[in-house]
Amino acid sequence: MKILIKGKKQLSGSVKISGAKNAALPELAAVILSSGDLEFSDVPQVEDIKVMFRALENLGAAGEFTDSRIKIKLPEIRSNLVPREIVETSRASILILGPLLARSGYAEVSNPGGCPIGDRRINFHLDGLSKMGAKIETGAEHIIARADTPLQGIDYRFPGKTVTGTENLLMAAALARGTTILRNCALEPEIGDLIDLLQKMGADISGKNSDTLIIKGKPILDGARHKIIPDRIEMGTYVIAGALPGNEITVENAVPAYIRSLLDILKKIGVHLIEDEDKITVKANGPLFPTDLETEPYPGFPTDLQAQLTTLLTQVEGISRVKERIFNNRFKHALELNKLGANIEIKEDTAIIKGKTGFKGRVITATDLRASAALVLGGLIASGETLVENAYQLLRGYEDMPRKLRRLGADIKFLGVENE
Repeated sequence: MKILIKGKKQLSGSVKISGAKNAALPELAAVILSSGDLEFSDVPQVEDIKVMFRALENLGAAGEFTDSRIKIKLPEIRSNLVPREIVETSRASILILGPLLARSGYAEVSNPGGCPIGDRRINFHLDGLSKMGAKIETGAEHIIARADTPLQGIDYRFPGKTVTGTENLLMAAALARGTTILRNCALEPEIGDLIDLLQKMGADISGKNSDTLIIKGKPILDGARHKIIPDRIEMGTYVIAGALPGNEITVENAVPAYIRSLLDILKKIGVHLIEDEDKITVKANGPLFPTDLETEPYPGFPTDLQAQLTTLLTQVEGISRVKERIFNNRFKHALELNKLGANIEIKEDTAIIKGKTGFKGRVITATDLRASAALVLGGLIASGETLVENAYQLLRGYEDMPRKLRRLGADIKFLGVENE
């Protein structure tokens, strides 16, 4: 799949942010904890969500995914296997491990796929589940977890911040016997949203928005209705698009607090921002200044916006430095941006960006989800035509991005996609 972009089109207007993929994935996995009816709204129609939906169907769930709503029910576990052919393009499988083990005592899931952006170890997940009483076997393709008796509550401190690890053990603890205390938890808004869902389902959880969560286990949870929070990474991506030369974009269904670290950086380098309760207006109306920054766990600057901000910094006079502290292989987009005309040098964990450089359209390749968005931004400011190959990556996490950009004035389309 490919994306064709004819650049140098000024973008203006409003764009509405979809529900958060990284909230919807663990929340769909939480369906396993209940035999009741669950209904989700503001579900993003992206490939990673479709993968999770198919994985749940494979376990025995019945439901429908129409527009931005999912209605689903899993009254009985009919299969304890999550095969690789379903989840090979996503990390959805690892989020199924904890809840499936907690409910049925056995889970066999394929090793998680997803973006090739560096080490994404799952040892914290497995260590915590082992301490809860599970026996874990890891192979080349699958992880097998058994619990001959119900999982037991534990007092566990994560050795390092882990979003999916926090979510996995949180869901497992919701059905474990006794009380679980999880310390050094990740603080991302998606975790808070998962807690809101689990509480609606009847879970006993305290400590939301802190790094210590206390969970008193229940035998089974109930059904619930839940609206998924806006996607802060999509939010940040369009805010960055609005900061590109000549653009003015209003980002709707936004929560400025979710991307405070990005907004602070943009203000620092000279971007004009107007924040309201549920929208952000961005205008590129003056010179921008270079900066140095590091990616950090939330509430620090998110690694998932590093590539997109790098594209913006190529258009800033002077030298900027971006240090990647989360993943050790997340600068592949820099090589592709250099093909367009950027001047980015990678030294170990730091990208040194020398701007301002003009971009000219070329054939480039998306290597992962967030890199694909960065390359699309690069194509939008390049002269001539840019062809982004391996564009399937974009579909994994951005709902309707080419169409949303066209509404803002971009000349962009998927090649080989009907009704695009």
